[in-house]
Amino acid sequence: MGEEIVRLNPQEVWSCFYCLTQIPRPSKKEEKIRAFMVDFGKRPGLESVVDEVGNVLISKPATAGMANRKGVILQAHLDMVPQKNSDKLHDFEADPIQTIIDGDWVRADGTTLGADNGMGVAAAMAVLASQELQHGPIEVLLTTDEEAGMSGATGLKPGLLKGDILINMDSEEEGELFIGCAGGTNGRMIFRYHEQPLPPDSKGFRIKVTGLRGGHSGVDIHLGRGNANKIMNRILSHGQRTCGLLLASINGGSLRNAIPRESFAHIALPADRVAEFLDHFSMLTNVIKQELSVVEPALKIEVITAELPETVMEQAILVQLLNAIYASPNGVVRMSNDMDGLVETSNNLAMVTSGNGTITVDHLFRSSVDSARDDLEIMLKSISDLAGAASLFDGAYPGWKPNPDSPILKIMQEVYHQRFGNIPNVTAIHAGLECGILGGTYPDLDMISFGPTIRFPHSPDEKVNIPSVTKFWDFLVETLKSIPEK
Repeated sequence: MGEEIVRLNPQEVWSCFYCLTQIPRPSKKEEKIRAFMVDFGKRPGLESVVDEVGNVLISKPATAGMANRKGVILQAHLDMVPQKNSDKLHDFEADPIQTIIDGDWVRADGTTLGADNGMGVAAAMAVLASQELQHGPIEVLLTTDEEAGMSGATGLKPGLLKGDILINMDSEEEGELFIGCAGGTNGRMIFRYHEQPLPPDSKGFRIKVTGLRGGHSGVDIHLGRGNANKIMNRILSHGQRTCGLLLASINGGSLRNAIPRESFAHIALPADRVAEFLDHFSMLTNVIKQELSVVEPALKIEVITAELPETVMEQAILVQLLNAIYASPNGVVRMSNDMDGLVETSNNLAMVTSGNGTITVDHLFRSSVDSARDDLEIMLKSISDLAGAASLFDGAYPGWKPNPDSPILKIMQEVYHQRFGNIPNVTAIHAGLECGILGGTYPDLDMISFGPTIRFPHSPDEKVNIPSVTKFWDFLVETLKSIPEK
C-alpha cells in the first residue's frame, strides 16, 4: 500500500515524496533522512554538505545560458510532526508512512502524512534531479527540527548561503503567495506537589478524552476545534468542586504546535460520591459534546473503573492547577486589523503532563505583532503567580514582516497570471515559517513562500490535494525560468 502514488502526476515530484514516506523523519530524529538527502545530492555529483546544526545544503549549477541569473535558494524542512490515532500501531522512528489515494487527495492510514513539509522537500529533490529544467544557480536548503523549535533555521550561520532569492515551500494553500508570518514563544507553567496517601474508602477511575480532530496550532486555530486539555480540565474541575475528586496523574497533548486531540487522567473518588459523580459526568459530557457537535462529531469522553492509584496530589495544588488552566487563554486572542480573516494573536494550551511531583502546562503563543506576543507572556506569568506556580518562557522566534514591494513577489504574480489566467492571493500566515529567522541572519534575501494545498497538518487527518501539487510544480518550474539577471 502506498506505492501507487508514484504514478500520480507530476511523477517526478510524487516519486520523490514516496521516497520520503519510506524514511522515518520525526522531529529530533532526522538522522536517516539527513543521510538520505546527502546521498541524493552526491549521486549526480552535486555539492552536498551538512552544517554544524544538521541542516543540509545541496548546490546545483545553472543550466546552459542561465548562469547570469540571480541565485535561488529553495527552502523546506526535513522533519515531520509524528501524530497518530490512539488505535493505530505505528513507530514513527522505524515504520514507513502508509499513503492512501482518496479521490483528489492523498492521506495517510491513521497517522500524519508528512506532506508538511515533505511536498516542499520532494519538489526541491525533483529540481535537483532534473536534466530538463531551465534555471539559474540553485541552492536547496533543508533545515532540521522546524516543527519542534526551528533550531535548524536558528543555528544557520551567516555566509553559508550565496543566493539572492529565497523561496520557502512550506505554505499550504495553492493559489496564495505568502509574504509574512507570525512569530512565537513557548510558555510553561510548573506546579510542584507532594504525593499523598489515598483517603479510606476511595474508588479509582480513568477519564479519557479522545476522538478530537486536532490540527496545526497556527493554521487551524481559528476553526474552533476542541482542546482536549481544556475539556479534561472542565471535567476534573467540576468533579473536584462537587464530589471531592482527587487527581493521581494526567497526560494531555503531545506537541506544542498541535492542537491537543487526547487527554488521560487517573483519579480517585470517595466511595459514597461515585454515583453522584457519574450522574454529573454524564450530564456534563453531554453538554460538552453538544457544544462541539458541529466541529467535533467524533469526540468521546469516557470514565472507566480502574485500579486505585497508590497516591494522589495534594488538594490545594490540584485546585490551583485547575483554576490556572481554566484561566489560561486558548485559541484566537485577536484577529488582524491589517489583513481580513487573518489571526493576529493566539495561544495553544498544548500539553498538561504530571510525574515525579511536577505538573507542567505547556503553551505556544503566536502573533504577528511582537508586543501582543509579549503581552501573552505577561498574562501567563500573572496566572502562574496567582496560582503559586513557576513560569518559563523560551524558544522565541521572530515573525516575518510583509514586504509588498518584493521583486520576487512581482515576478511570481506575473508568472502565475500568465500560466493559470488569474492573479494569486497575497497574504500572510498565522504560523511560524522559517523566513523570519532566516531573514534575520540574511537580511538582504528577497523571500516568498508558497506550496500545494494541504489540509489538517499536524493531525492524522492531514491530506494533500493532488491537482494542487500539479499546479505547485508547474508554478515552480515557470518561476525558475523567469528569475531575472543579476
